Amino acid sequence: MKLSNKVVIVTGSSKGIGREIALLLAENNAKVIVNYSRSETEANETVNTIINKGGQAIAIKADVSKRKEVTYLFDKTIEVYGKIDVLINNAGVMNSKKLKDITEDDFDNHFNVNVKGLYNTLQEAESKLADNGNIINISSSTVKLMLPTYAIYSATKAAVEQITRVFSKEVGRGISVNALAPGPTETELFLNGKTPEFIANLSAMNAFNRLAKPIDIARVALFLASDESKWISGQVIGANGAMV
Repeated sequence: MKLSNKVVIVTGSSKGIGREIALLLAENNAKVIVNYSRSETEANETVNTIINKGGQAIAIKADVSKRKEVTYLFDKTIEVYGKIDVLINNAGVMNSKKLKDITEDDFDNHFNVNVKGLYNTLQEAESKLADNGNIINISSSTVKLMLPTYAIYSATKAAVEQITRVFSKEVGRGISVNALAPGPTETELFLNGKTPEFIANLSAMNAFNRLAKPIDIARVALFLASDESKWISGQVIGANGAMV
């Protein structure tokens, strides 16, 4: 599953699952754009790790919720590498609260980043992604779970999945569009504020009695970014160890 000569944008790839995806795709000869909105230090560290291993990567700052910055992300990538073959929409926010405690700002932030951000990147990809390209939208297995405190986050990811299905039939030009839905994964974003008991309970819900590692998700992303996955489109691929 080599990605030689493929140019890949990975949004929100300064850390967590996005970082692991960026590293693995670079190992498979992709030219990777490490996108970030605030974590400049981590983004540069990710780029340096790729370059030190003989890969190619650059960091580009862009808040996916802001259309002008997304346009810059795409145009700068084309300016540097001449094309874009793969778009991986990984940038997202998650704040776990009971519905009664969610503020209007919480609601707006979730939908602005997780849904409007996707809308922004897909509109750019409509004309700027290369023919026969691949788009991977990161969803979440929480869409299928009725986990308390995840109402708004799960709602945004349900939107991601439905947009994925519809856009896969709209975009044309041989471009495949899929969603990748991880289960609970050991990242700073996910682990923050959770008790050991809660983590243990979640781990017991899958067939392997553990949380996913970011590399578990990255390996699926590698397949979906490669030409080997070309006949898969409009699908939601669960990567959750039989949790749902």
